[in-house]
Amino acid sequence: MHIGTGLITPTSPAEVASAAADATERGLDSFWTNQNPGGWDPLTLLAALGPRPAEVGTAIVATFPRHPVTTAAEALTIQAARGGLTLGVGPSHAWYVQDQLGLPYTSPLRHTREYLTVLRPLLNGRPVRFDGEFFTVDTRLDIAAPAPSLLLSALGPRMLELAHDLADGVAAAWVTPDMVAKHIAPRTAPGARIVAQAVTLLSPDPDRARAEFAGQLATVGRMPAYRASLDRAGLANPADTLVIGDDTTVTDAVKRYQDAGVTDLIVVPLNDRSRTLDLLQAG
Repeated sequence: MHIGTGLITPTSPAEVASAAADATERGLDSFWTNQNPGGWDPLTLLAALGPRPAEVGTAIVATFPRHPVTTAAEALTIQAARGGLTLGVGPSHAWYVQDQLGLPYTSPLRHTREYLTVLRPLLNGRPVRFDGEFFTVDTRLDIAAPAPSLLLSALGPRMLELAHDLADGVAAAWVTPDMVAKHIAPRTAPGARIVAQAVTLLSPDPDRARAEFAGQLATVGRMPAYRASLDRAGLANPADTLVIGDDTTVTDAVKRYQDAGVTDLIVVPLNDRSRTLDLLQAG
């Protein structure tokens, strides 16, 4: 299993660059950015990095605000300039796409299928002629670069089926090893990647820490995709997916994710970042 890291809510591009350089010095396999509403652009952050691990990735870039041709051009540009890119995409959530951006959040499954149908061949250097419900495209990109690995944010059965058919793997957040083993890995194509985020917190009082974060993550737990995923696992709150405890708790969790079928683990410490990443090296 490959191990990387990232930041949930970076405060500046300099903080991201510093975290990527630190991951490089530690010998971690990858560094990841994500799309926070109102926050930094994940692809631009990767393009601006100095020292960085061999692989960098987005987990994820939202599809609705970005035309797939634009996403393909941006990804291939980074790939041509620096290499080692993994492009994770996903439909995000109605509260962001519809409520904040004013875009129709219509049929996210069909929208994502069309998005990947346009995006994937462009990433592989092929022309696209497509006339669908959401996109009408007749173009090609003259950017000489290897195709990035393509991931889809997927938790539910239908989105996992789409990832199986049109992506190189799955990017999953707010999941436990059991959720991966029971719900994600069985629906993932043989040889495909399962990239999972593990949010960690070193604490002498796990129960109290989890209860405190339950309030902070309540909004996440009300988002339909996450709510359905948590319900399938019998979990009440996204805080129930956090890895909270001592050093052994963290190292044991890493092993459990690997045993569940995760191919790439993104460890995101909420505190004691250096100490937590030291544990990954020791393991």
